[in-house]
Amino acid sequence: MSVTRRYCRPARLQRGIATLEFALMLLFGLLPLLLVTYSGVMIMAAQQTLSAASAEGARAAFRHATPTERRTAACLAARRSMQWLLTYAKQSPDCAAGGAPPITVSTPAPCADLPAAQCIRVEVSYDYSTYPFLPGTGRVYGWVMTRPLRSTAVAQLDLGGN
Repeated sequence: MSVTRRYCRPARLQRGIATLEFALMLLFGLLPLLLVTYSGVMIMAAQQTLSAASAEGARAAFRHATPTERRTAACLAARRSMQWLLTYAKQSPDCAAGGAPPITVSTPAPCADLPAAQCIRVEVSYDYSTYPFLPGTGRVYGWVMTRPLRSTAVAQLDLGGN
C-alpha cells in the first residue's frame, strides 16, 4: 500500500503575499477611487464658486449709476469671488471694459420677460478640461463635461420708472 504524499509549501514561503495583495489593491483600487472622488468634490466647489461669483457680480451692478460703472463693478465683484479659480488657471480678466472671458458682463438691455425694465447679465466660466485640478482627470471627465463649467446671474435694474 503506497501512501501518496501531498506536496505542501512550507508557511515560511508564503510570507508577504498578503502585503503584496494589499499594496496592489491600494495602488489599483483605492487610489484611483480616491482621486476621482477628490476631483469630483473640487469640481463641485468650483461650480459653487462660479454661482457665488455671478450672483455677487449681479448684486454689485446695483451700486452704481452709469452703465459703464455698473459693468465694471459687476466684473470686479465676480473676479474677487472667484479669485482662487483665476489664480489656479493663471487668468486675470480685464474689468475695465466690463469684462473679458472667463467673466463677461452684458450691457444693460431690456429684459426678456419684462421689456420695460433693464437687465444686466453676468456670466462666469471655468474650463476644467484645460485646467484640471488633478492631471489626467480632464480626459476622465471629458465625456461627461463637454463644455466649461458656467454660471449666469441676471440683475433687473430699477431705473426709477415706478
